[in-house]
Amino acid sequence: MEGTIVVVDDEANIADLVGMYLEREGFRVLKAATGNVGIEAFQTHRPRLIVLDVGLPDIDGLEVCKRIRQSSQVPVIFLTARAEEVDRVLGLELGADDYVTKPFSPAELVARVKAVLRRSDGAPAPEVVQAGRVTIDTGRREVRVDDAALDFTTKEFDLLRFLAERPGLALSRQQILDGVWGHDWFGDARTVDVHIAQVRKKLGDAIDITTVRSVGYRLESGSPRS
Repeated sequence: MEGTIVVVDDEANIADLVGMYLEREGFRVLKAATGNVGIEAFQTHRPRLIVLDVGLPDIDGLEVCKRIRQSSQVPVIFLTARAEEVDRVLGLELGADDYVTKPFSPAELVARVKAVLRRSDGAPAPEVVQAGRVTIDTGRREVRVDDAALDFTTKEFDLLRFLAERPGLALSRQQILDGVWGHDWFGDARTVDVHIAQVRKKLGDAIDITTVRSVGYRLESGSPRS
């Protein structure tokens, strides 16, 4: 048994599908159709992870996450049908670990669950991260495109690695500052824009770093656009 996961979603077909895929991987799945029932399930069963829909019939998923965070750092993955990137980032700033947008592939969700659990269990980060044609070797502190090494500054390297370890995720400038420069760094958030521009210039079309309006940046998980 891989542990208990609570799935909080008022759409029974989605909850059943997610539950089926997670159970195939050896997880025990508990389903809740409302935010309050989800909180009760969390308090009673202390799961390893919570899959949490943003749109619920009583209290929304953001409020559920906020209440859970008052007593626990249990990993939370949001399910959202909302198109606005800011909603996703708001959820992450409340303490969620990842999000998946509806409609989604159940197999992708299972992969996200496993990745979040590896991080929360303290598994070491991979030595080599691949993003499109770009190879980020954390041991050698080296960036390569098609096996050709590029000259990156320390902060450029750390920024690229931070984005590449979170593919497809919209990250706010503040999240990037906290993750790359540290929580105790004080300065202008525009430094993120400057460093992103430098990374884009050096990598050219080997990778896609998308600007998310009014939010920040996202490294695309698919192949770069031609």
